[in-house]
Amino acid sequence: MTKNSIIQKISAGLLCGLLALPAAAQQKPNIVIIYADDLGYGDVSCYGMKRIQTPNIDRLAQQGVKFSNAYATSATCTPSRFGILTGKYPWRQKNTGIAPGDASLILPTDHRTLPGMLKDAGYQTAVIGKWHLGLGARGTTIDWNKPISPGPLETGFTYSFIMPATLDRVPCVFVEDRQVVNADPKDPIEVNYQHKIGNDPTGLENPEQLRMHTDPQQGHNQTIVDSISRIGWMSGGHSARWKDADIAGTITRKAIDFMSRSKQQPFFLYFASGDIHVPRYPHSQFRGKSGMGLRGDAILQLDWTVGQLVKALDSLGLTKNTMIIFSSDNGPVLNDGYLDQAVELVGDHHPAGPFRGGKYSAFEAGARVPFIVKWPAGMKGNRNSDVLIGQLDLFASLAHLTGQTVKPDEAPDSFDMLQQLLGKSKQNRPYLVTHAGTLAIISGDWKYIAPSKGAKVARDVNIELGNDTAPQLYNLTADAHEQQNVAAQYPEKVKTMAAELEAIKEKEQSR
Repeated sequence: MTKNSIIQKISAGLLCGLLALPAAAQQKPNIVIIYADDLGYGDVSCYGMKRIQTPNIDRLAQQGVKFSNAYATSATCTPSRFGILTGKYPWRQKNTGIAPGDASLILPTDHRTLPGMLKDAGYQTAVIGKWHLGLGARGTTIDWNKPISPGPLETGFTYSFIMPATLDRVPCVFVEDRQVVNADPKDPIEVNYQHKIGNDPTGLENPEQLRMHTDPQQGHNQTIVDSISRIGWMSGGHSARWKDADIAGTITRKAIDFMSRSKQQPFFLYFASGDIHVPRYPHSQFRGKSGMGLRGDAILQLDWTVGQLVKALDSLGLTKNTMIIFSSDNGPVLNDGYLDQAVELVGDHHPAGPFRGGKYSAFEAGARVPFIVKWPAGMKGNRNSDVLIGQLDLFASLAHLTGQTVKPDEAPDSFDMLQQLLGKSKQNRPYLVTHAGTLAIISGDWKYIAPSKGAKVARDVNIELGNDTAPQLYNLTADAHEQQNVAAQYPEKVKTMAAELEAIKEKEQSR
């Protein structure tokens, strides 16, 4: 046998051996979380949307696993983002409610978050898009004209390009790593949430300058940026202010750039879209296309964004060994401060799908959200799962996937649900706690909502909040719409679930 034939035979044997190995054994998979904002369970066509189509999101479901019983931790944005990145229920920590634009950082810097854990596993880690978890040290005032710290880079991310808060709150600028993008020292930025500063027009004083009117019941009528008034006052930074129609394109390009330059090693991308949160003003290529007003147009833009990220992975040759996780931070809302005809043009569409409530609500639509996982190298596609799972579980599950050990001081509420994420197990999470104005616990078929004294309906957004001074118990299998409170018929079940919820509140979940 010649030397060349021996080499060829050995090479062929090695190739066969490599092909026999799972992709994860060859290289840890890239992980991309696409986190939508205020997207309801029924707002995409693979979950029942009929009025418009979302082909790119649907394709993820066709090629992966679509979950019907998956939850964010909360019915609002900041706490859900805290939960997904820490594996910890946000109600365990103070100051995790909806954050103002000048809030201090609420993520820990003294122990690992999800990106920090993946960074230890050898990943490049990036957050791109909406942050809304605060910046700077507690008890200090953010100086937007200097390097801002602590922030994403101190919580485990190796790169960040963020909107500091959310689209309806100042400052309306991008921050890359620690610096405001396009800042001009001759036009310093100042932000205030207590009183007006500077001479910029406001929605309250100059409504004639607005491209869309605000709901007088909800405010959103302070400093005008890009012809839209916001929550909070801002002066300076005019060269740094974003154009709302360009946000989706800007953060999508940044995400593609990050994936391209990180392709030689595993990467984790937490891509937090601004869509479909208010104020909704998508790019002109989407405006007027849905027939459902700006909210529907923003759904089309969100779907386009998903398609662009997937195409980039295809062109980089990374599709096979990239896990994509698509979900939303909470349930839907139509009028959330801006009169953009979302209510008038919703027609027969049900943004919450078959569920009761919406954003801000303890009912199912508050935290039950679309959840899709695709990983061609590690799982079969075109599958549905009704397993009970939470976004909290990504920490422990991805630690398992990447060979990391979850330390005692991190992710106290995260369960290892890797086999469920991959569609290989139907074992439910033992229980899940969600929160809005009050806490609810879901276990098996049952959901218990703790008594609370808050309003039953948020009249400014026309959403049932799920508050009641009496305990509520629902059988979600028989009554997914939560129409029949059966607490009186099952007092022992109420007692058991109330006690379980109290036990969970009293001590952090031991693994």
